[in-house]
Amino acid sequence: MASETTGGQIDATAYIKHHLQNLTWGQHPDGHWGIAHSAQEASDMGFWSINLDSMFWSISLGCLFCLFFWLCARKATTGVPGRFQNVAESMVEFVDNTVKESFHGKRDFVGPLALTIAVWIFLMNLMDLVPIDFVPEALKRGLGIEYMKIVPTTDVNVTMGMSLSVFALMLYFSVKMKGAKGFMAELTMHPFSADNKVVQIILIPINFFLEIVSLISKPISLGLRLFGNLYAGELIFILIALLPAFAQPWLSVPWAIFHILVIVLQAFIFMMLTIVYMNMAHEQH
Repeated sequence: MASETTGGQIDATAYIKHHLQNLTWGQHPDGHWGIAHSAQEASDMGFWSINLDSMFWSISLGCLFCLFFWLCARKATTGVPGRFQNVAESMVEFVDNTVKESFHGKRDFVGPLALTIAVWIFLMNLMDLVPIDFVPEALKRGLGIEYMKIVPTTDVNVTMGMSLSVFALMLYFSVKMKGAKGFMAELTMHPFSADNKVVQIILIPINFFLEIVSLISKPISLGLRLFGNLYAGELIFILIALLPAFAQPWLSVPWAIFHILVIVLQAFIFMMLTIVYMNMAHEQH
């Protein structure tokens, strides 16, 4: 596909836009529901549209993750473990040790949550190593599907959806552990405090503004960090695909090797920050 678009700047621009466009389903301006056949149609569908490719690949990889651990648990043995059991036990042990170091409450919920986040995001990020034209071109020729992005974490809707889910859990456990009154006190009595009641009342709006900005920035930074790093990585792969054929292996292979570090690191950072946020929600001052 790239070879067809190297004739000029206009073709290169079209190629980049094509590979950055999701397969979107929603309501067209004339009222009927269906798949968007251009970026403009996808934009016209508005907020209630859904990116089918992001949903398909993220759910499929989530099911793959669950299936892998289910099979490992089903065939687990106390004797010499097999390769898959070794992999599963290594991941569980690594995440469990990480949670022990950063979370100071009961780990019966946070441990499985951290493991799910780490493995699921890793699998979604790993799709970035699939050759950029392989799946879209195969689906276009076989099924006539025009657009297909196979890396869910390059879709800001996916990353922000995950970060907002973590944010909702933060709010839930903050109220559960501290009570509604304690949670509001945390937002209004810090970071500035005073013994004088009048001064304390004056400081409440200032404290609330500072704390609410800090609170809201957590899910925004959590989601945009993951999206930005993977989106940039995918864009570089697209730009490499636009180069002459003889130059592509010399750049794509080193970048893919380096990108493996980004894939693992971003999954770890998202998991680590989730653990830290859960710990903050459980702390009682």
